[in-house]
Formats: sequence, C-alpha cells, structure tokens
Amino acid sequence: MTRVLLTAFEPYAHYTQNSSWLALVELVKDLPANPEVVTRLYPVDFDTVCERLEQDLAQGFDYSIHLGQAPGSARIQLEAIGINMGGRSSQTPDEHQPLIPTGPTAYQTTLPLNHWAKLLRKTNTPTQVSYHAGTYLCNATLYFAHYLTEQKKLPTRSVFIHLPLDTAQVIDETRDVPSLPRTDVANALRLILDELV
Repeated sequence: MTRVLLTAFEPYAHYTQNSSWLALVELVKDLPANPEVVTRLYPVDFDTVCERLEQDLAQGFDYSIHLGQAPGSARIQLEAIGINMGGRSSQTPDEHQPLIPTGPTAYQTTLPLNHWAKLLRKTNTPTQVSYHAGTYLCNATLYFAHYLTEQKKLPTRSVFIHLPLDTAQVIDETRDVPSLPRTDVANALRLILDELV
C-alpha cells in the first residue's frame, strides 16, 4: 500500500491556530482507505523540524506532503522548489545563511504539480503552482525533505503546500483578509491523495 507522511505546523506569532493543522484535522475525519496516511504536527522551530523530519522519513514513505499557512494568500500554492537559503523570522534577509552549507542550491519536486493545480481548479478551488516557498521554515521543510531523502537514499517524493488562512481565523479581522474554509482545503487534499494511489 502507498504510504504518505502528511505534516502540519503549530500556531506561531500572534496566530492562535494554524490553517495547516485545521485542514489536516478536517481531512482525517474522512480519509480514503488507500493511501495509508501518517500525520504529524510540527512546532515552528528550525532545529526541531529537521530532527523530527529525519526521524519520520526514516520510517519509509512513498510521499511526504508538508502543509503550511500563508497569510495573505487567496489560493492553495503548490510549491515546486526549495532553496538552500533561509533564516528564522527574527532575522533579516541579509542575515540568512545556507540551510546545508555543502548542499545543492535547490531541489525541485518531481510530483505533477501542474496537473494537480488544474485538477483542483476544476473543483473551483483556487490553486496555483508556486516557484518560491519563501526563505523561512516552509521553504526549509521542503529543502530538508529532499536533502534527507537524497542522503539516506530513500524513495520518498516530497512537496510543500501553502494554504490560505482558514475562514475561522479571519472572522474577527477588521480588514479584508483572504481565507479558504478548511472543508474546501481538506477536499482538495483528498483529491491529491487519490492521485498518489
């Protein structure tokens, strides 16, 4: 049976919830029989994520899908490339350093993101392929997943998916903030899981 590692993040900064975890909780209410999905909640911490990711990938997965929240985004973003550069949110861009000093400049997922984007848009889910996952933990997670897979000679194929804020997170906002209901995101993730079988 196909095995999928599916991760999300804890809340951070002023957010009391994280849309990635809200979507994941919604998804597991009705998981397909195949693939086998193993879920993880990661803290928003560089070192811990790298350690946990290494432990989790060692368990043997065909795919690893990592979810993160993207405030300000109005659509699901399928991240194609993880770059070997980053820093913590407390750092300015000129303080960023290579994630792995001896690692490749970047990794690009081999998963069919263009096909997935078209598939999700057919269900009226706003989706696009993105070629820059930022320079913080989301990008680092994508890069680390590929790097660890390469170093350990694992078969795992990885992707990072940025999600808009959940609608519940913006109810009390006094300004217009894009959001997407967790039910819509969970349905989109189910379609992607179906494609992996």
